[in-house]
Amino acid sequence: MPKKNPPSKKPPEQPIQSIQYSLYSQFVSNDVSEVSNTVEIWESIPKYLFTPKLMEKLRTVDGLANPYKWEYSYKGIPCAVKIQPALIEQKDGRYKAFFPSVSEELVEEALKKILTEQGGGIHDPKNVETWIRFSLSMIQKELKSRGRTRDRNEIKHAIEVLNKCILSFFQNGKEIWSGSILQDLVTVGRDDYLADTNAHHVARLPLFISHAINQLEYRQFNYDRLMSFNEQLTRWIYKRLIHRFTYASLISDYHFLYSDLRGSGLLQQATEAKNRTKVISALDELIRGGALMRYEPSERKEGRKIIDIKYTVFPSLEFVKEQKAANKRNTEQLVEGKKNGLKIVDK
Repeated sequence: MPKKNPPSKKPPEQPIQSIQYSLYSQFVSNDVSEVSNTVEIWESIPKYLFTPKLMEKLRTVDGLANPYKWEYSYKGIPCAVKIQPALIEQKDGRYKAFFPSVSEELVEEALKKILTEQGGGIHDPKNVETWIRFSLSMIQKELKSRGRTRDRNEIKHAIEVLNKCILSFFQNGKEIWSGSILQDLVTVGRDDYLADTNAHHVARLPLFISHAINQLEYRQFNYDRLMSFNEQLTRWIYKRLIHRFTYASLISDYHFLYSDLRGSGLLQQATEAKNRTKVISALDELIRGGALMRYEPSERKEGRKIIDIKYTVFPSLEFVKEQKAANKRNTEQLVEGKKNGLKIVDK
């Protein structure tokens, strides 16, 4: 039977004054409640590709499951992620395997938003560690405010999955990082693990996020819009646009291929035709959500067979304004960081 491992690290006992964390929490926006930060390399890892149907397929008859490996490409580099499921004790005392899915994705986004708020976290630049302080009530309130309501038990379950599943990240066949999405989870001032929904908990975020905060390698985006999207693929494409379509203007466009979207792990329909329909549905939702003005698909064929599709997208005025605000913030932060002695390489 799995045993609960004690945290390998403990959060700092005292707040740490950090210019990096201060800059991470500052935005160029008329309404800071609508914006958050995203880290491209971390977001590129396909963590939330598991549907209830796929999870059930991966489980053995006794409810357990082996790790699941997914290969993809990041900026032309062959990558892979191996996900070891969380083993969660059930009411009958047995353990069942769970992989991270939609609820875990939304809870992580809520936590990253909480991190940007005053008192929401601690960043230790010397040790490259970022800790977030939260309660189940805080997460529930945040999700409800974005129309993504989850009850306390669902949030508690998601936190356990985020803490207990283990990701191993590979580049060019070499493992370069391994850890959970929420590491070293501790409950402050309570004996019962995640028992009191108003108790504060502290967890350490992955190194990718801590490194990005140290190096100012993150990007402002419209978090409120992200949380309004119903489809996971829509949110994945939107994040990609945030990081790649930084030059957006009303006279510019951006394109990507259907084959690029396979890296998300979210095209799991029964046929390729249904997968292509899913992409169109996601692009339509991006239009309804105010991110795009329009898009143009162009099929690439060998004979009568579709071998790929090029999607050219055109931004909305709102998206253009938001990307310009994000660019301005990046420039201002770089200047402020250097003024405060940070050794940042110009990007």
